[in-house]
Amino acid sequence: MIVLDEQLLGRDLEDKIARWYQGAVVFITELRPNSIIKDDAIPHLLHQQSEPTFVTINERDFWRKIQAHADYCIVCFALPDPRAREIADRLRELFSLPLLNTKAQRMGKVIRVSDSGVSYYTASDATVRVVSP
Repeated sequence: MIVLDEQLLGRDLEDKIARWYQGAVVFITELRPNSIIKDDAIPHLLHQQSEPTFVTINERDFWRKIQAHADYCIVCFALPDPRAREIADRLRELFSLPLLNTKAQRMGKVIRVSDSGVSYYTASDATVRVVSP
């Protein structure tokens, strides 16, 4: 399951991702309808799902601020809002990297995707590792 941050609503990303991703693609608001979801509640909602990958452009509030957990993956895109439409293609590229191409390999990681490359830290090791420059 891919869970998209509510900031990504209205960009048709769920349809673009669903064209190549075989699992469910939902927005975080669908996990707790009719309520405001603060960033600190997101890990709790992700724990209630089966191995979700949460995708956000709110990189500054998640990268190095949220603890990684073995039950989920968080992907932070360091992109300005006008470039959010790039996420579907860039997520597909990310999932094709040898270190991240299976759900099992992604779980437990908080991943940052920027124009300069891909890096991550894990639940067991807070050291930032670079996947690709």
